[in-house]
Amino acid sequence: MSEPTRPLPDLDEPDTGQFWRHAAEQRLTFQRCAGCERPVFFPRNHCPSCGGTDLSWEDSSGSGTIYSRTVIRRHGHPFFGARCPYVVAWIDLDEGFRMLAEVVADDPESVAIGDRVQVEWEEHAEGSIPLFRALR
Repeated sequence: MSEPTRPLPDLDEPDTGQFWRHAAEQRLTFQRCAGCERPVFFPRNHCPSCGGTDLSWEDSSGSGTIYSRTVIRRHGHPFFGARCPYVVAWIDLDEGFRMLAEVVADDPESVAIGDRVQVEWEEHAEGSIPLFRALR
């Protein structure tokens, strides 16, 4: 029996496809609005702050701080169920946007709100998935 595989994103999805194509190059990116200069994340076709549609892509350093987190102990999908327990966290990136992502840790209970994290990449033939690791 083969190992379960991670469900992967659609690289052709109109709003998020470009983000995932950047991720395939191991670039963590976000959009910035030309009108109000605010960061925009999750990717979309308009700025949620001012409604502007002139958005550009920028690279993130991949550094941030855990805003909130939870430990997943059970999951119905075979891939995620095999990873339990694991941490999912809202991460405040240094560029001013917040994203939800898995935090890789040997001891999930040790991951705390306020921990600094850095992006790392889970590689697949079709692309890469951004994960984060707590800096200790």
